[in-house]
Amino acid sequence: MRLSGKNFAVEINVPTQDALMAEVAARFAAQDGFALATINLDHVTKLESDVGFRTAYNAQDLVVADGNPIVWVSRLAGKSVELMPGSELVVPLTQLAAEKGVSIALIGSSDASLAAAADALKAAAQGLEISYVHAPEYGFDPQGDAARAVLKDVAASGAQLAFLALGAPKQELFAALGRELAPNVGFASIGAGLDFLSGEQVRAPLWVRKIAMEWAWRLLSNPRRFFMRYLSCALVLPGLGWRAFKSR
Repeated sequence: MRLSGKNFAVEINVPTQDALMAEVAARFAAQDGFALATINLDHVTKLESDVGFRTAYNAQDLVVADGNPIVWVSRLAGKSVELMPGSELVVPLTQLAAEKGVSIALIGSSDASLAAAADALKAAAQGLEISYVHAPEYGFDPQGDAARAVLKDVAASGAQLAFLALGAPKQELFAALGRELAPNVGFASIGAGLDFLSGEQVRAPLWVRKIAMEWAWRLLSNPRRFFMRYLSCALVLPGLGWRAFKSR
């Protein structure tokens, strides 16, 4: 499904979680890396205005729908895709890695959060090997010298799957660089996924997510942080939907 705005076009090329797991398993077997992005409305606003972010998205091999509005837009286009929030992919991808004997890396957040997330993942995936853990310092440049050093260490660790909890656009920029410097590693950009596992951040209750109101829960929890973000998202949604409908 092709998602297009005024200044960008992104192909959501993995429609279901089953398809994603099959593709990742095949890449594990071939020792072929990848960059996985989970597109949502916040990404759309950034793609419209940020050339660097658009370039990074062009380097993503796998793109899935993160957020109900993206799923709704796909239905308007007549090419429905499954909802796959990055935070909900962490455990299934980890279990697949453990099953295939693939070690993983955790990058982002804080030392304390990564340690707790690592414990949670080991409990969820028997036999899991975590070969690299790193919490970058504040102000981390995802394409600078420090990023290159991290990628060198990730490649040397033997990890074939790296979870990036750096937030957008840093994680997608880092993944794009990773595709160049660590081509055998799969990079999954998962936002707050590790912080949810560790308890560092609390996600909306399941019933709130089921009625597609997680955005409202987050807004009420932290209006100063999320008000302008969600306003920008609301403003781009009508045009996104209209272009999708015209593409049927």
